Amino acid sequence: MAERVDLRPHASHVTSPQPELAPDQQTLELEPLNVSPTGSSRFSRRSFLSGLGATGLLVGSTPQAAAAPAIAPPVEDQADAPGSATVTLRINGKSYTLRSLDTRATLLDTLRERLHLTGTKKGCDHGQCGACTVHVNDRRVNSCLSFAVMHEGDEITTIEGLGQPDQMHPVQAAFVEHDGYQCGYCTSGQIMSAVALLKEPIGPADDDIQHAMAGNICRCGAYGNIVAAVRQVRARA
Repeated sequence: MAERVDLRPHASHVTSPQPELAPDQQTLELEPLNVSPTGSSRFSRRSFLSGLGATGLLVGSTPQAAAAPAIAPPVEDQADAPGSATVTLRINGKSYTLRSLDTRATLLDTLRERLHLTGTKKGCDHGQCGACTVHVNDRRVNSCLSFAVMHEGDEITTIEGLGQPDQMHPVQAAFVEHDGYQCGYCTSGQIMSAVALLKEPIGPADDDIQHAMAGNICRCGAYGNIVAAVRQVRARA
């Protein structure tokens, strides 16, 4: 006898039928943490640490801390770096405060590079040519052989403070009159030495002037004109 098949709808089919879920989708619905490609659930190290970090942020943050603005510390004057110092130099009647000045800096380099008083020339940088001569407390000094930090409180005079084009010092005017310069590189040092020796106890002869000016070298050889200029100023003084 042929088997009878029941074609009537069952009670479960009366409502809207739902598609049957695949095994992996059923596993995903039951285990939402992390699913392997094969459908088995497991914890991953990345998901665990991510959740732990987020929880720590929520616990450690308070509304007051989150809303508080960042306040920068007050700006204070920076201290001098090791090997440097703050020095106040009085030059040509003016005071200059130099911060973080290298304690090894010579007076010559400080004048030229920090204060831009470039009338004082750098020749040999070994105290042999006299091009860097300045006055310290009315005495001539080779500025290339002297540290700047040694002269705090001293009165320093450079060629810029000696005279102006419209009111030259008598020695400057005498150098112009007697053509006491050629290339001009040594002229500022020559003039500073000549002004200083006007107050020094030397003899009246030209040989005395040459001896007193022996520390200033003229590469152009204008010694005769330089001596004549100094002789004239001494005679008038």
